[in-house]
Amino acid sequence: MPRRRTLRRILLLASLGLSAALAGVAQESARTPLAQIDGDVLFPFYGRGREESQAVRVQRFALEVTPVTNAQFLDFVRRSERWQRSKAPRLFADETYLSHWDGDRELGDARPQQPVTHVSWFAARAYCESIGRRLPTEHEWELAARADATRRDAGRDPAFVRQILQWYSRPRGELPDVGSREPNVYGVRDLHGVVWEWILDFNAAMITADDRQRDDAQSARFCGGGSFDVQDSADYAAFMRYAFRSSLRASYAVPNLGFRCAR
Repeated sequence: MPRRRTLRRILLLASLGLSAALAGVAQESARTPLAQIDGDVLFPFYGRGREESQAVRVQRFALEVTPVTNAQFLDFVRRSERWQRSKAPRLFADETYLSHWDGDRELGDARPQQPVTHVSWFAARAYCESIGRRLPTEHEWELAARADATRRDAGRDPAFVRQILQWYSRPRGELPDVGSREPNVYGVRDLHGVVWEWILDFNAAMITADDRQRDDAQSARFCGGGSFDVQDSADYAAFMRYAFRSSLRASYAVPNLGFRCAR
């Protein structure tokens, strides 16, 4: 009899282990694939000239090929109830958080494969951490976003910049499903033309009066002559990205702002 109990326990533990393993596989398969982005030297948008002193070395990293979807974020809030719409603290997500959904666990008219929006920086960061990833930094995002279908750096091509600006100038309509844009040379899609995206250090350019008094270089972003210290004063699309980021607070959840994770 004791042997039978031992055998049953072994079988039960084995079945529980298998279930956990299968759950882990299912969770892994639900994650967005990652594209490898080669390390490179980036000359940030703010920093006049392309002198060596202005260069930033971005290490090799991985970036999700598409933004996080409603379906993926729904799976997250089912596992992490504190991030459900009715339970998320207002300190970490304002009153518009997931307001386009029908409820805590119901998407309603929001399509599963649309990029999730109405998500705060805190919630986006929590999602990425829950799958062992993180939000990309500003330098990482900008490095990946300057690539077109054939070149790692098309950022100084007027035609490429103009194409991006055309999207920024259009009124927002219904969001397309993720993957609607052609991949760039790294295989990453939708960096332009779908939604704005949270980054890890979106507020890194925030300054105080003390910064201005110290003649801090970052203050040029917010002064009347802010265009003087930029790489390309005709790159209005970059001006809009930096201005939009600087207007955000971490608790904001707006209808045209999503995110993707990095590693």
